[in-house]
Amino acid sequence: MSKSIHPTAVIDENASLGADVVIGAFCVVGPHVTLEDGVELKSHVVVDGHTTVGAGTVIHPFASIGGMPQDLKYAGEASTLVIGKNNVIREHVTMNPGTKDGAMTTTIGDNCLFMMGAHVAHDCVVGNRVILANNATLAGHVQVGDFVIIGGLSAVHQFIRIGHHAIIGGMSGVEADVIPYGRVKGERAGLAGLNLIGLERNGFDKTQLKLLQKAFGTLFGRDGTLDERIDATAAAFSDNETVQAIVTFVREPSKFPLCQPPKK
Repeated sequence: MSKSIHPTAVIDENASLGADVVIGAFCVVGPHVTLEDGVELKSHVVVDGHTTVGAGTVIHPFASIGGMPQDLKYAGEASTLVIGKNNVIREHVTMNPGTKDGAMTTTIGDNCLFMMGAHVAHDCVVGNRVILANNATLAGHVQVGDFVIIGGLSAVHQFIRIGHHAIIGGMSGVEADVIPYGRVKGERAGLAGLNLIGLERNGFDKTQLKLLQKAFGTLFGRDGTLDERIDATAAAFSDNETVQAIVTFVREPSKFPLCQPPKK
């Protein structure tokens, strides 16, 4: 196994380092850390706690990864942070492990980008190919689906769920669950429609997009209660897997209501 470790780096002898790991100047790696094959710490990076960093992930200067949760109830339990493969974690990003009041772990998927100053709090579950732009913040216990984009300076309230392929506009405050494929924006964010541009970029064809728009109109129309509209959407698009993903999401139990379009 070949490794490149700068002489100023401080690596605990009990840390586990894979093949081709690169650790730059003034990095600190704790005793319970695993860096898998090809991980690169640029410089001035701290990786601590019971943290695993997946193969090919690159962490940029002054990121603090695996430090104790910012939760007054945390009592030193040996909770974990598991980061997947081929992620890019930019300057000043912070990520915390789980707590006993959650799942005891924080999980990051593969091929994500965390831009400068982004924060992932304790017990979050972040999917694959997610982007958190500069200073975007996830509070504790947030769930983020695959292909989600969270704009700069946005904040997501604890326990919120964000469905896959959703997009959160910059400087948004998200206090309600966001449906898959949704587009959300605003200081107290409301549902502004569907993430049509993002879906098109990810290979959704025009027929799929039109069906999604039709389903959106049924689900968030003015007729009946929300529960009635959910049932109507489920029935009208029973053979459409994409729409059924929304139906499944909104029917799942949650601590928070559903983010909806602003009332006119």
